[in-house]
Amino acid sequence: MAVDEGRSSFIILYHRTPFDEGKGEHGQRIWMDQKSPNGIIPTLRNLFRTAKDGTWIAWRRVDEPDNVEDERITMDNPSEFTLRRIPLHEHQINSFYHVTSKESFWPILHTFPTHFNVNNADWGIFEEVNRRFAEAACREAAPGATVWVHDYNLWLAPGYLRAQRPDLKIAFFHHTPFPSNDVFAILPWREQILESLLCCDVVGFHIPRYTENFARAASTLIGAKRGPKQPVDTKFITVGSALCEATVTEWLQYKDQKVELLSSPVGTSPDVIQELSWSASVESHGELIVQDTKKGRKLILSASRVDYTKGNEALLLAFERLLERRKDLHGEVVLMLACVAAASGMKIYEETQRTIEEMAGRINGRFSQIDWVPVRFSTRRIPYDEMVAWFCHADICWITPLRDGLNLVAKEYAAARRNRGGVLVLSEFTGASVVLDGAVLTNPYSNRRMDEAIEGALAMSEDEQRDRMGLMTTAVERYTVKDWAEEQMTGLQEPVAP
Repeated sequence: MAVDEGRSSFIILYHRTPFDEGKGEHGQRIWMDQKSPNGIIPTLRNLFRTAKDGTWIAWRRVDEPDNVEDERITMDNPSEFTLRRIPLHEHQINSFYHVTSKESFWPILHTFPTHFNVNNADWGIFEEVNRRFAEAACREAAPGATVWVHDYNLWLAPGYLRAQRPDLKIAFFHHTPFPSNDVFAILPWREQILESLLCCDVVGFHIPRYTENFARAASTLIGAKRGPKQPVDTKFITVGSALCEATVTEWLQYKDQKVELLSSPVGTSPDVIQELSWSASVESHGELIVQDTKKGRKLILSASRVDYTKGNEALLLAFERLLERRKDLHGEVVLMLACVAAASGMKIYEETQRTIEEMAGRINGRFSQIDWVPVRFSTRRIPYDEMVAWFCHADICWITPLRDGLNLVAKEYAAARRNRGGVLVLSEFTGASVVLDGAVLTNPYSNRRMDEAIEGALAMSEDEQRDRMGLMTTAVERYTVKDWAEEQMTGLQEPVAP
């Protein structure tokens, strides 16, 4: 191992790397920014501007990991930090990430227990990968260092960290929903997961409802002591939809560890989006959208992934019902469904994609005219500048997952529509629904509510659109992704309430 290990005062554990790896013209390794300039990865990288001795720990794929040491690379953007990558072979990655995380945990986190199968998980491999992340962090960490762990596939890392290095400050952020206690309790490893998370100094969630779900699970399943509830922060809507909470638990105590609970919805980068919206590239994409898709029609955009949690099937059925009811809309409205395909080899997602494709094909077969195709469907990963162009030209953004931790697309649409009209139709089962006052909320499980929402969006006056969009744009500008990171890090510096 390198002799300079053990000097980092700030360490991030995240399965994704801070840059995408590629090859240059002469076969040399180069590091490229992700296609999207937005999101949390650039924000997390920027934390190394002030923590100049920081380390980012991720994985790398290798053919034979036996006797292969962790790779340590000195990065120089945005300032110098260490990228440490843990070698995993194909079977470990598939078991840890694609099977245990995506096929066992994902359906529970999103409250789809019928999709859960305990036989899908290899708990031993999951423990081993989490242990290796923790050991790598321990070897990098200076005395009293801060370690920030990200997302449910590293649930067990805090426990291993605390056992080996009680001097560390440990934070964890949960990027998905945290389900109600009765659903989370389905997991046979629930005690080990909770005990690990309660080794942290700070545990963060997007919204108060997920924080409360976690606090209840910790108190009822393993006996953690709950602190008194406090009114939620003013950035949250407290009444009127499925995920609202008026009060929230601020801390838990388990054994000798007191844990601060933070409700912090990941923000977007509105300045980046707004600057990009006037760029030559976005204007060029916009001209093609106007010529090839919009053609003077109302444009409805829905952007998500191929996933049974995203509600694409319910959305398509609602659009089909709209065309059945409203013959006056034939030729006057078009739906762009941008639905990024899942990784190959995951059967349930392949089935979901096939269903979506068949439904879109059926709608087009029923209603298409010589000069009008009602549904445009794409499974490609759309470059970010092109996506901003879609935001700029979409009269309606229709985002109706059955369950979603937050949904940044909704926030990005609001950021792109500054000083414009436009309507955001949003599922009340997204975390974003309790921070975007002005959205038209709907229940994707209800045909009537979905029908009313899209009809209302199409009929909304320009004045009401601007009023509602102004509220949402203000919300995303007041609480950005930078504010989210600062709030999480500040939680580690402040003493937990007694």
